[in-house]
Amino acid sequence: MTIIPSSWSDKLLAVLRITTGLTFLQHGTAKLLGFPFMEYFKDGVPLFSLMGLAGVLEIVGGILIIIGLFTRVTAFILSGMMAVAYFMAHAPQNFFPANNGGEAAYLFCFIFLYLAAAGAGAWSLDGSRKA
Repeated sequence: MTIIPSSWSDKLLAVLRITTGLTFLQHGTAKLLGFPFMEYFKDGVPLFSLMGLAGVLEIVGGILIIIGLFTRVTAFILSGMMAVAYFMAHAPQNFFPANNGGEAAYLFCFIFLYLAAAGAGAWSLDGSRKA
């Protein structure tokens, strides 16, 4: 007995892509636009800095992931960005992601790596371009 029919896999992949993109987008808007407010970025982030570049990638990449456009290449770039972020900002503090605050970066890295391999799934501009 199957709990979730395999016919749903393409749609659930799209749900993973869209929800991940929306969450990722929020990190960029918090850095560059101050919304949603995050105490860590209360003074803003200079656009021409490493954090500013991260914010731009989070906004542009998040939008591309949400709409499913250039999903594989975008997800591959974002996966690498999250690996760098994890090893620069989190791993030096502690080995374990639960102790170094790096769970989000760790999960984003591997979700984006999966999307780079699997593609956009249903409801994507990538899929409509192929038709």
